[in-house]
Amino acid sequence: MHIWVDADACPNAIRDILVRAAERTRIRMTLVAGKPVQVPRSRVVAAVTVSTGVDAADDAIVDRLQAGDLVVTADIPLAARVVAKGATALNPRGDFYTEENIRERLAMRDLMTTLRDAGAVSGGPPPLGAADKQAFANALDRFLAKQQRAQQQQ
Repeated sequence: MHIWVDADACPNAIRDILVRAAERTRIRMTLVAGKPVQVPRSRVVAAVTVSTGVDAADDAIVDRLQAGDLVVTADIPLAARVVAKGATALNPRGDFYTEENIRERLAMRDLMTTLRDAGAVSGGPPPLGAADKQAFANALDRFLAKQQRAQQQQ
């Protein structure tokens, strides 16, 4: 298993949680972004800088990921591509995107985009709070523990 991070918009607090988890579990993690991203000296954490452009980081992640990998992203279209490839997608608020909920999330995203474009709604989601960070850390820990148990049984 590999952890891929859509690093262009990943909050620093979430990135820190991910780095600690990757180090603790020794699971390889790659931060993918359109600009250079600082990473700590680590044997398991790396960064990849891709060309700037619409969906360049998303395309790089999807091209490299394999079924069973984890992708951390708030980008719903990217999450849909991840789920379609048999990998797991987790957003920075600790919610998993699944085959069961991804269509609904895409539809809601499209609706909100239409409403914002029409001026009926402004702004985006609220800032990431302490409860969101804790929810993310908990979801990540549960996922990684489940993966490690599955590996031990093989």
